[in-house]
Amino acid sequence: MAVGWASDNAVNEQIEDSLKDEIKRARKNVPSGASLQYCEECGEEIPEARRQAQPGVRLCIACQEEADKEQKAVSLYNRRGSKDSQLR
Repeated sequence: MAVGWASDNAVNEQIEDSLKDEIKRARKNVPSGASLQYCEECGEEIPEARRQAQPGVRLCIACQEEADKEQKAVSLYNRRGSKDSQLR
């Protein structure tokens, strides 16, 4: 049931848009190409097993974990949420 100016399908559209945004963000962060031998953040050597398991890897495990934490902290809210959903 829609209220105000929203269409009957507004909630589903909002959910779909949020999912599309997250999928786009995740695909952008998938490494591709040749793996680096040394981490581009700290300069430590990236183990051969990691380079073979993760094509296009650019960070060592420690730096990748830190980058993942920072990325997770950024996307904790719904940017496309309606005013009503933000007030609840």
